[in-house]
Amino acid sequence: MLHDIVVSAYAKINIGLRVLPKRSDGYHDIESIFQTVSLCDVLHIEQIHGNGDCIVICDSMPLPAKNTLTATYASFCRVARICPSIRVVLEKHIPAGAGLGGGSSDAASFLRGLDTLFKTGLTFEQMQTIAGSVGSDVFFFLSCDANGLGSAVVTGRGDTVHRIRQRSDLNIVVACPAVHSSTAEAYALVDEYMSREMQIQYPPLGMLEAMYRDQVCAWSFVNSFEIPLTEKYPVIGKTLTVLRDCGADFVQMSGSGSAVFGVFETSVAAENASAVLADKGIMSHCTFSC
Repeated sequence: MLHDIVVSAYAKINIGLRVLPKRSDGYHDIESIFQTVSLCDVLHIEQIHGNGDCIVICDSMPLPAKNTLTATYASFCRVARICPSIRVVLEKHIPAGAGLGGGSSDAASFLRGLDTLFKTGLTFEQMQTIAGSVGSDVFFFLSCDANGLGSAVVTGRGDTVHRIRQRSDLNIVVACPAVHSSTAEAYALVDEYMSREMQIQYPPLGMLEAMYRDQVCAWSFVNSFEIPLTEKYPVIGKTLTVLRDCGADFVQMSGSGSAVFGVFETSVAAENASAVLADKGIMSHCTFSC
C-alpha cells in the first residue's frame, strides 16, 4: 500500500466569463470556457500516525486553519468512511485570490490523491458530492483528465461542465497586478454595474466552443468582471494595456481577477512580454495551454 503520493494541481484561465443576474438563492449563473495552463501547484501527501488529523504545511504563504484542503479532507472522510491522518506539504506557485482557480485545483488534486493513496475507489458522483461542499470551480477540475488537464464550457454555478477538446497551442502570459479583490467584492461590483443597465455584447453560449477553435485574433470573448474591476482598480487596465502593447493577440482578466492574461503567437513573444512586465514591476508567469 502507498504511504505517500505527489500530485500536480494546474491553474486555469477563463476565456470569456459572462455573469448572469443574481438568482433567487443569491448565487449567479455563469457562461465561460475554462482552460488549464501549465502553471501549477505541487502537493506532497503523506499518511502519518495520528487521530484523524489533516496537517497542511505551506511555507510560501500563511493559510487559515480551515482552508480548501482541510474542507476536502473532512468531506472525503465522511464520504469514504475512513479517517486517516494526513500531512500535506503544498508548494504554492499559483497566485492566491487571482482568478486562476488555485485553491479549487488544489482541492481536486488532493481529493484524487487521497482516493489513489487509500484505494477508496470513489465514484465520480461521490467526488462531485465532495466538490459541492468545497467550491464551484472544483467541479471543473474534477472533470479534467487523469493528469488534471482539460478545457470545458462551464455553466450554472460552475457545476455544469461540458468538456471540449482542449487547445495546446496557446502561448500565454499571466500577469498579476499588485491588487487584491475578493470574490465577494467582485460580484458586488458586477451587481452594481448591471444595476446601471450597462449593455455588453456577449457571444451566444452556443458559439463559445466554435470561437475558441477560431484564430485567437478573431476572439471576441468578454469577462463581466473586467470593466467594473478596472474602474475601481486602474492598475488592472494598465496591465492589460502593457500586454496589448507587447503584441498579444488577445488580452483579458481571468475569473474575478485580479490576474490578467495575454495570448501570443509564439513562445518567444510571450517571454519578451513577461520580461517587459518584470521591468515594470509586475509579476508574471510565462505559461501555455495544456
